[in-house]
Amino acid sequence: MSNANPEIANSIVAAGFKTNYHDTGKVGAGGTALLIHGSGPGVSAWANWRLVIPELAKQMRVIAPDMVGFGYSERPADGRYDMDRWVEQAVGLLDALEIEQADLVGNSFGGALALALAIRHPQRVRRLVLMGSVGVPFPITRGLDAVWGYEPSLDNMRKLLDIFAYDRYLVTDELARLRYEASIRPGFQESFAAMFPAPRQRWVDAMASREEDIRAIPHESLVIHGREDMVIPVTNSLTLAHWISRAQLHLFGRCGHWTQIEHAARFAQLVSNFFTEPEKA
Repeated sequence: MSNANPEIANSIVAAGFKTNYHDTGKVGAGGTALLIHGSGPGVSAWANWRLVIPELAKQMRVIAPDMVGFGYSERPADGRYDMDRWVEQAVGLLDALEIEQADLVGNSFGGALALALAIRHPQRVRRLVLMGSVGVPFPITRGLDAVWGYEPSLDNMRKLLDIFAYDRYLVTDELARLRYEASIRPGFQESFAAMFPAPRQRWVDAMASREEDIRAIPHESLVIHGREDMVIPVTNSLTLAHWISRAQLHLFGRCGHWTQIEHAARFAQLVSNFFTEPEKA
């Protein structure tokens, strides 16, 4: 039996950064989806998307990278983490893989990144999915402040899992231990602590795109949120659905910040249907 870490997949240089990424599914008529993870402690593309990747991969190519400073991608020597760098890395990955256009799925922090990429490089995006997304102005929640202010301990990780998930059956001691151990791997906490030091409202503001730019987004967009999300307010998605002219909104009841885990099958089906439905006039 292999002990290989499923979080580590392929490696390529994107915008100058060695990037760990998953690449699976059908190459061809089904198009390509780029999945961008959130910003929780110890996060990786695999941890974020492991339940969704196999379902989307049945109909299209799926690319899921670890963004700079997260997971098993390179950590910059200068310690600079900002939207410019993350957008450059994402576009650099598409360039390196010779992908002209992709569907984007962004989770939380990844939603802000997907939004920024669609605004700055609209021709590289076909359709846009924003889930529990950052990217519009909002007063930082106690939940997000706790996530970004995480100090490694098993007890602190348990408390975070309680914030993330609505369904208590997901918050097991085993999951808490796995996520805690992920958060203390060499380099993980150092880069995480460097990204979002207090006061943290400024990082929410820095990730926000301008209202006029969001209103100008031409892409078909699907906005998704968990009704009981304590990390990112539901009002973010209401705002995005209002500002993006070709948006549709789907709200999951009995769901926290982990729509792609708490309602994995429904989430994957919803996104699959959105990506395969015909273009609207």
